[in-house]
Amino acid sequence: MIERGEVNSWLIEHGRLIDPANNIDQVGRLLIVDGRIAAIDPSDGDIPPDVQRCDARNQIVAPGLIEMGADLGEPGREEDETLAAGCMAALAGGFTSVACSANTEPAVDTAAGVQFILQKSSQLNLCKVFPIGCLSKQRRGEQLSEIGALVEAGVIALSDLPDAIENTALLRRALEYCTMFDRPILDHPEIMSLSRGGVMHEGLTQLVLGLSPMPAEAEDLATARDLRLVEATGGRLHLMCVSTQGSVDICRRARARGLPFTVGIYPANFHLSDDLLRNFDSRCKVNPPFRSSEHIEACLAALADGTIDVISSGHRPMASEKKLQELDAAPFGMISLETTLAAVITHLVRPGILSWLDAIRKLTVGPAKVLGLKSGTLSIGANADVVVIDPEIAWNPDPETLFSKASNTPLAGDTMYGQAVLTFVDGVCRFSRSVEVV
Repeated sequence: MIERGEVNSWLIEHGRLIDPANNIDQVGRLLIVDGRIAAIDPSDGDIPPDVQRCDARNQIVAPGLIEMGADLGEPGREEDETLAAGCMAALAGGFTSVACSANTEPAVDTAAGVQFILQKSSQLNLCKVFPIGCLSKQRRGEQLSEIGALVEAGVIALSDLPDAIENTALLRRALEYCTMFDRPILDHPEIMSLSRGGVMHEGLTQLVLGLSPMPAEAEDLATARDLRLVEATGGRLHLMCVSTQGSVDICRRARARGLPFTVGIYPANFHLSDDLLRNFDSRCKVNPPFRSSEHIEACLAALADGTIDVISSGHRPMASEKKLQELDAAPFGMISLETTLAAVITHLVRPGILSWLDAIRKLTVGPAKVLGLKSGTLSIGANADVVVIDPEIAWNPDPETLFSKASNTPLAGDTMYGQAVLTFVDGVCRFSRSVEVV
């Protein structure tokens, strides 16, 4: 078994190397030396004598995955998640870089808040953590935060995630202002006046169950508004979580007109149906909500044709006592850092909706481009953030054995395929399952 620790040189052999940044999909060897990618298929003379060899036969070797907006709890919400638990969950899920939301208490709207996250994550020395700063002060949607100070402190993007940016005037000013700092705005498209108080997707199942609705139009209208503001301002916008047929159609038409923006989706919205709410399980209460089959099919088509650029986890951990409340009172959210890769393999790659190259692209190159990171590649000289994936392993998510501090997943007991077996950050093995070592 490979042990976590400081090893200077690794040779990952016989694996299927997939690097969308360089359009590589081949069986070969990957050499890591001193924290960087040293060579692909190196000659024997270029391999250091003290190299540690790893046999990745029948496995995928890819750039480390990049997460665009997970809740990591600290500071102030340690009952839901901690930076340590969230980072370990990320590594177990194959993520080497995580942009963490400003959904903390206090919210990350000051330089001190940014510095706390950077210092704490640096001390943990697990995956790379990049703070997202609040777009509005205290995430209230009323006044812009001190964006210049946040950027100087080190935020990678601006957002009020998981909340929507409902104030249209504020969003317009932010898009204009952020052009000076070359930072993207990440929005959860939703018109809250249409969906506030809702529990699940508005449709036949919702009518039968008599639960409060969250209509698709709440997302559709917000998506159209956001893209019109991009057209007016030239600002950088990423739609974090589209989930409706209307939204993807709007995005597709805007993309055809050449409008610059990017689009993401959470795994829940390409494979989980609103029928799951029939048992009134609060673990199925998420936002965007699980949609009906026609919306799921529309999202799958948008993933296949490239309308959707990014897949991110939508990791929203909640303490068990919060989710034990009645459905109306329970908060939105599910843990997903450890299940995102498996969801992609199980529901996109295995059915042939996405090729391996396209699937890894949406988990690496896509988010790296949005966030302005140099990660997400196996290019020679790049930081050796690498994941080795066993694509055939079948497993059942068990909240008792997952690394996240929270247990709010509706996937418990489901059969899923694929797991990260090795995760390297800057050439150091930070996570390993049982793997043969030569």
